[in-house]
Parts: sequence; structure tokens; C-alpha cells
Amino acid sequence: MKNFLLIVLAVAVAALALFAMAPRRPAADAGRTRPAGPLRTVSLYVGGEKMKFLENPETRRLLAERHGLSLHAVKAGSIEMVRDLDLAGKDALWPSNDIAVEFFRMRGAKARATDIAFNSPIVIYTGWNIANALIREGLVEKRDDGYYIVRFADLLAMCQERRKWKDLGLNFFGTVSVRSTDPSRSNSGNMFAGLVANMMNGADVVDERRVEALLPRLQAFFSPMGLMEHSSEDIFLKFIATGVNNSMIVGYENQLVEFLLAHPENREAILSSVCVLYPLPTVWSSHPIIALTENGQRLIDAMRDGEIQDLAWRRHGFRSGLAGVSQNPAVLNIPFVPETIESVIPLPSARAMDRIVQALSAPR
Repeated sequence: MKNFLLIVLAVAVAALALFAMAPRRPAADAGRTRPAGPLRTVSLYVGGEKMKFLENPETRRLLAERHGLSLHAVKAGSIEMVRDLDLAGKDALWPSNDIAVEFFRMRGAKARATDIAFNSPIVIYTGWNIANALIREGLVEKRDDGYYIVRFADLLAMCQERRKWKDLGLNFFGTVSVRSTDPSRSNSGNMFAGLVANMMNGADVVDERRVEALLPRLQAFFSPMGLMEHSSEDIFLKFIATGVNNSMIVGYENQLVEFLLAHPENREAILSSVCVLYPLPTVWSSHPIIALTENGQRLIDAMRDGEIQDLAWRRHGFRSGLAGVSQNPAVLNIPFVPETIESVIPLPSARAMDRIVQALSAPR
């Protein structure tokens, strides 16, 4: 009897040990099973910067196996999707900032639900030749963690003063400028316009009372850019292909992270030529899902899945939009990504941003 009890005790201890060592899913995903029946197709407009994440076979597998969903995603500018596009047959919209949610409501439309899935700060991409020139000017400095900040008020002043690249010791034509996407159609350009407006307002957040006085200065700032891209993805890929050494562009932090992870063979060449500057202050690009139907709500629920959130960070550089989720930059093995963003300023109010979009949409 004694030997029998010892055997039972040993088996119980071994079982407990195996249980303790077994990998666990996040609590939010415990007991996750695929809904019964065929896959539900979610039809949506989505900002171009998220297309590679949604096209990732692993993302599609997780959505199908764990949530019973497939996607029909159409790329569209964040501003145009909530203000201008026909929403017939769409289950969701996935723009790239929460101001877009307010624009959607100002349109008179109603959402079933909204939820921020991801966050990514606005950054400035440029070549090391320009970054080093700005370091000499005292506008850019390296932080202890290895990333670079740019004092945005000083950079904005340099652009407004129409200083020439040659004044910085750079041998190409034209004046110092930061290019963005079209603020009236694309989110990164829209957010950059909001940041510029705040800085023109003495680093105070612009409201609808103060915005009118700033509109002529904003138009003067954006007018020299000429024809602007409609997509954040398009301006970034064009920069990588042709413009590294002679331009600064506005983009999202995750774009270069995603590119490097997808193209490891180009990693060293890209890192040796591209510098990522974090504006001080910057603005957050939140990525809210606007659910229009039950299927859109199911997409919101799916994006709360801890495994999908982890995939979005490890493979695409999207910081989580969920409270309490921390993500370690070390898993990316990319030197320029800080653990936390140093200084963030809110965007202007929705009505102020609406006036900015109207002013920058007008013929210039």
C-alpha cells in the first residue's frame, strides 16, 4: 500500500511539472475556438501601411483558424475613406488615426463599434548625409538608447525660412523641406499637418478658435511640395527606391521595421543609408477599426487576440493599441526603435483638423 501511494504521488508531481512547463496563450485567448460554419468574409477599406500585415499568410491563418474570418481589404486613404468613399457593402473601415473616427461621425454616419488595434508614432525618414548635417546644426541628437530625435520646432523654422540645402553643406538644389502625403487624403500627411499646426501655434494644441489664423501659414508650408502621394506606403517605397540621399519624408515608425524584417538581405545597406528621426514632439498614429456590421465587430474582436497582436509587432512593427500590453524592441533586433516614445503632443481638435483639411484641399 505504501509503495502504491508513493507511485501515485510521483505521477501527480510529474503531471504538475508538465503542466507548469506547458506553454500558455495569453489569458484573453484562453479557450479560443473557431466559430462553427464557413468563414465569414469581412469587406473593408484599410490604410495602405497595414496591407502587408493583412496579406501575411500567418495573419490570414490566425484569422481563419481562430476566428472564422477571411478578409477582402481594399487600400484607401484614411481621410478619403471616412469622408468621401461609398460605404455600401463594407463591414469596416480601418484608417490610421482616431481623428478619422470623428470625421466619420461628422459625415453623419454611425458605427456599430470602434476600437484602436495598433499605434505607431509619426517619424521622419532621411539619409545619413542630411541627418549628419542636422546634427552639426544642433537640430538632431542621438539618445542613449541609440535612436535619434529631431527638435521639430527648429526644423520647422528652417523650412519656413527657406534655407537652402547648400547652406547645410549639402550639394543638391532647392530649399530644406519635409515631404508628406496629401493631408486631405492620407493619414500620415494629415497627422503631419496637425503637428505642424500645433508647432506654429507655439506648441499648444490648436482648437477651432485658433485654427483660422494659422491656415495661410499652413498653405504656404505645404504649397511648395507640389504633387503629393495619396498613400503612406507609396511615398515610403518611392523614398527607399529613389530619394534616400536628397530628401526627408514623413512616415510611420513601423514602415521601415516591416521593410527590414521582410527583406533581411537588404538590412545592412538600408541601415547604412537611412536614418530614422523621431520628432520632438511627435504625434501618435492610432489605428482604429470602425465596425459597420456584425462582421466588422468580429474583426475588432479578432484583433484583440494576443497572438495576432504579437505577430503585428514581431513581423510588422505595430505597437499594441491594447491597454497593459508591453512590447520589447529587442525582439526586433533593429537598433533605432526606442522602448518608449519620448514626447507626444495631441492632434488638434476634430473641427480644427477639418478646417485644415479643407484649406489644404483647396487649389494652391
